[in-house]
Amino acid sequence: MNTQNDKQQQENPVQVMDVNSDPRTVLAIQGLRVAFAGINGESATVVDDISFSLQKQKTMALVGESGSGKSVTAMSILQLHEARKVRYQGRIIYQGQNLLRMPEAEIRRIRGNRIAMIFQEPMTSLNPVFSVGSQIMEPLILHQGLARQQAKKRAIELMDLTGIKEPQKRFAAYPHMLSGGQRQRVMIAMALACKPDVLIADEPTTALDVTVQLKILQLLQALKKELSMAVLLITHNLNLVKYFADDVAVMRKGRIVERQTVEQLFAGAQHPYTQELINSTPQRLITPEETQALQDKPVLLQGMQIKCYFPLNKSWLARKRSYIKAVDQVDIRLRDGETLGIVGESGSGKSTLGRCLLRLQSCEGHIEFNQTRLDGLKFNQLRPLRKDFQMVFQDPFSSLSPRMTIAQIIAEGLQIHYPRLSTSQRQQKIIKVLQEVGLDESALWRYPHEFSGGQRQRIAIARVVVLEPKLILLDEPTSALDVSIQKQVLDLLRNLQTEYHMSYLFISHDLKVIEAISHYMLVMQNGRVVEAGETEQLFRQPQHPYTRALLSASLFRRN
Repeated sequence: MNTQNDKQQQENPVQVMDVNSDPRTVLAIQGLRVAFAGINGESATVVDDISFSLQKQKTMALVGESGSGKSVTAMSILQLHEARKVRYQGRIIYQGQNLLRMPEAEIRRIRGNRIAMIFQEPMTSLNPVFSVGSQIMEPLILHQGLARQQAKKRAIELMDLTGIKEPQKRFAAYPHMLSGGQRQRVMIAMALACKPDVLIADEPTTALDVTVQLKILQLLQALKKELSMAVLLITHNLNLVKYFADDVAVMRKGRIVERQTVEQLFAGAQHPYTQELINSTPQRLITPEETQALQDKPVLLQGMQIKCYFPLNKSWLARKRSYIKAVDQVDIRLRDGETLGIVGESGSGKSTLGRCLLRLQSCEGHIEFNQTRLDGLKFNQLRPLRKDFQMVFQDPFSSLSPRMTIAQIIAEGLQIHYPRLSTSQRQQKIIKVLQEVGLDESALWRYPHEFSGGQRQRIAIARVVVLEPKLILLDEPTSALDVSIQKQVLDLLRNLQTEYHMSYLFISHDLKVIEAISHYMLVMQNGRVVEAGETEQLFRQPQHPYTRALLSASLFRRN
């Protein structure tokens, strides 16, 4: 946002509530400032004078883009920042005491006991060397003083309460043996073990499928009422906020710029930044006429009877081997200039199918690209064709080399596929593609870590677009991005498709994104295509029960 909006924010500050006047208030944050020490000894303020309160059986949502201060605020409540690097000002009042002035020993008795937290990524939050049952038992033994047998019994009850099937068997499982949804349920069971007064949920559903998201949210909503908890929900998903929260505080650059009830906010947001966030919800970018015109276009990619099975037991002594059917007898067709969306839950075979079609994964079946048979070609035979089909990965930070500058990253493909280009010609193409993705020449000599998530994704897109491919496989390219950045990336992809006449295979579990950008879509379940057709038609009249379940789960509705 521009400086004029910043000035408006300063002239019309959010009013600090009298949090002590309401007996339902469980926790109150008043004038909180958080500053981190820098390398040169100077401090940087990342949370600046924010105030709000949490009430019993109510959910307060903190929303805003990455870097707005949401998670820093949440972690300040339990003082989870490294003490020597952080400086707090203000008050966080719980049971009449200021948590920011409490000794570490007293805070430790509150953490995980009276105030609990669910973190964004359970795989990194759970200890990989301990069973999930023992990790649920830990707060029960530590804070409740239960004996091990009592704690085990209660842990199994909590696993059952949070919807983990066969909790007696899962009790001894390790985190890597559970799905993403099951691991998140374990985190919830741990957080609820001591029946806390306050539950902090930091992006609890970001990496989960829509059906699992809905189940997790419904579970939290039921437990909130049952245990009479106050919930602080941290998210950048406004659709989730609309479904689950009671009140909303919008953060930008460490400050709360607007605070209202959910109904008031979505009926008439006041601050320009809030309006921008609400308007960033993906909108349909494809016209019916465009979809109709594609029927006359030639087929660019065709796969018939694609199969990819992974063996479960690899021992040569086993007489009968069992397999996971990751992709099972799938037929697919993509026309020139078309975007084909592939949707389904984790494990449905979406990504495996995409990799099979680009010959990045061994498989069986007939694959034809631009009238050339790909199946059966060896690596050295495929290499000259690869400039015509490229891939953009989900996480640009891990797919961009941290040791290479942006100029080197983008130039790498040109050096392989266009070796006859001179240094100046290569430089001109790199600058041109950076400008097309919304970056300038100053990016050339910088490294990936110096850019935001949205900028890194633009660089990843530039790296493949510079080769002018006929087809790009986009595997969850917007799932880790804020809503406004997500919209920018989708608009960018559409503009590039129009300019270069490229085709996209777009893999996502976010149905709103698929609806916005795809002409046609495939719905996959257990390795098979259960439904396929024009995107608008499938969204209006889904035929298969699984498609209906996905669409229903993606449109969160308040009970």
